[in-house]
Amino acid sequence: MENAIIYIHGKGGSAAECEHYKPLFPEYDVFGLDYRTFTPWETGAEIRSAVEKLKTEYDKIILIANSIGAFFSMNADIDSMIEKAYFISPIVGMEKLITDMMSWVNVTEDELKEKGIIRTSFGEDLSWEYLSYVREHPIKWNVPTAILCGDKDNLTSPETITAFANSRNAKLTVMENGGHWFHTEEQMRFLDDWIKTACTRD
Repeated sequence: MENAIIYIHGKGGSAAECEHYKPLFPEYDVFGLDYRTFTPWETGAEIRSAVEKLKTEYDKIILIANSIGAFFSMNADIDSMIEKAYFISPIVGMEKLITDMMSWVNVTEDELKEKGIIRTSFGEDLSWEYLSYVREHPIKWNVPTAILCGDKDNLTSPETITAFANSRNAKLTVMENGGHWFHTEEQMRFLDDWIKTACTRD
């Protein structure tokens, strides 16, 4: 049986990050996807296309997705092709995140609807089309999933991630004093141990 892993990076990341996971999955071919778009409908289509191609060559596909990469993946309609998933700091409450960002810059829904796109001082564009899509396409995700997040994640609250995990019977692991971005030596060691433990349980 041929096995593959596809890695979907978060904002500012790259497909090259998949190299970190190769030693953790020696029996799998590991691929990263450098997607070129940044909306759930476009990026979701890119991810689906990549997974469909892998499915023609591999029997079993595992998904590893980071931050917004997990959100894009859950909008890709790939459930039936994925054996299991590992999510690292996934964005699972995108509507709340967008409305929170709107409140940070005092933008109302009427203003956003009228202008379409509003640029912010913190580097994120607010988009009425994006917000509307998120509301019209609630997440449907039916893949056995293990989730890792930090208790100091500033993009997804503990309540939001816990509710998501419970609603999908996902295994949630929380790193004490961990943030949204896992990158320090200590955090990456915790991440590696989490994956090894999750693999042992499966």
